[in-house]
Amino acid sequence: MKKYQLMAPGPTPVPTEVLLAMARPMIHHRTPQYEALFVEVRAGLKKIFQTTADVIPLACSGTGAMEAAVVNTLSAGDSVAVVRAGKFADRWVEICKAYGVTVVEMTAPFGHSVPAERVAETLRTHPGVKAVLTQHSESSTGVLHDVRGYAAAARGTDAILIVDAVSSLGIADLPMDAWGVDLVVSGSQKGLMLPPGVAFCALGERAWARAKTSTLPKYYFNLAEERKALVRNEAHFTPAVGIIVGLREVLRMLEAEGLASVFKRHDRLARATRAGVEALGLELFAKATPSPALTAVAAPTGVDSETIVAAYSKTHNITIAGGQGEMKGKVFRLGHMGYAAEFDVIIALSALEQVLADLGQPVDFGASVRAAQKIFAEKS
Repeated sequence: MKKYQLMAPGPTPVPTEVLLAMARPMIHHRTPQYEALFVEVRAGLKKIFQTTADVIPLACSGTGAMEAAVVNTLSAGDSVAVVRAGKFADRWVEICKAYGVTVVEMTAPFGHSVPAERVAETLRTHPGVKAVLTQHSESSTGVLHDVRGYAAAARGTDAILIVDAVSSLGIADLPMDAWGVDLVVSGSQKGLMLPPGVAFCALGERAWARAKTSTLPKYYFNLAEERKALVRNEAHFTPAVGIIVGLREVLRMLEAEGLASVFKRHDRLARATRAGVEALGLELFAKATPSPALTAVAAPTGVDSETIVAAYSKTHNITIAGGQGEMKGKVFRLGHMGYAAEFDVIIALSALEQVLADLGQPVDFGASVRAAQKIFAEKS
């Protein structure tokens, strides 16, 4: 028997306390019990998003929240600027084009980022742009984009900043209000340590003002209607009750750990993973600021990364992730987000050594673990 380990960049393992909470008898979403639950969840979500704005949960995946962000703030024929440097940036482009929104692409090679100065220049040369759309953590490449810089670039223009924080919420610092981010979307299955099925939209004042003039079609994702229900501590449509029950437990756990400590933990896990990978002579895929949520690794020359992913699964019963789109076969990705701790990194790295050896690659056994342990031994 081999113990199963989930080490992909989402979905991530769910803590036992959360699983037990979700195993309790189902409650109805139009009852005082749910209202009391939702009051606590609403307050906790504001802390995680670091905003005074209401955070709207939706029963869907993170892509649903991305679509909601587009259809609630834009109109057909509007122009937007997209930071396009990964597979999930492509998704912003695809959603916008599906709704007749014109896209100005700010591209960078996968593994790289777009500097804030380029965003500012794009807004100067395209004054009609209504929004800048970006990922915070681009989980297909392992890069963390400069959202703070993008917010500064958009400030004082007519463009609102819309950020996909699906793989950064509760992982990397993203103070929505302090940085001046207008709209943040996220999902349940990564830093929030829950099953997939709930996404979130947090809109600031500028985003809500834009929602009043948006003419794109919307029904299920009508955030104005959701907001009316939210203030009554209800959902417009049937919510994912079980996941919301689990969310209350997660928010309590994160509150007890403290956001600063949560971010520090993820940073340590990421630095240790990167050190371990490089100790084996492997190359990190991220050439820009790396994300603390996951580590993307370039496969050794002549090795298809999908064989590495398959070997993790078949030989060690560990799930990691491969590359997406043009990166398929070139990259494998190790997750260290959400319900993750130091020995999860040690397991992932020690398994990597065995996988590489089985594939005929030269391996200095123990090198990756030593490198990671040195990071964990640091006092701060």
